[in-house]
Amino acid sequence: MKLHQLAHSRTGDKGDTSNISVIAYDAQDYDYLCQQLSPERVQAHLQGLMPEVPPAEWRITRYELPQLQALNFVISGVLRGGVTRSTALDAHGKSLSSLMLDIELTER
Repeated sequence: MKLHQLAHSRTGDKGDTSNISVIAYDAQDYDYLCQQLSPERVQAHLQGLMPEVPPAEWRITRYELPQLQALNFVISGVLRGGVTRSTALDAHGKSLSSLMLDIELTER
């Protein structure tokens, strides 16, 4: 099962940092998402799709927001300088939320 079947996502940016929220459609899935989406797993998934960004430059912090049934991932170093310095096609990192939602979840 893919993450997009249980949650939706939003992305923001500030400089070289991307902010990705993952919000469960149903409150009963929140704990399962917490178990499935470690910072290491998120980095491994995104890094496989973005090999041009050296992994040593990434720093992922996960914040849990149980009242909102949401997780917030702050990923420093992923935007290669941010919108004003990067020549990347997606300098704002908006596609990262779609990439995140493609994570394959393990069976419950």
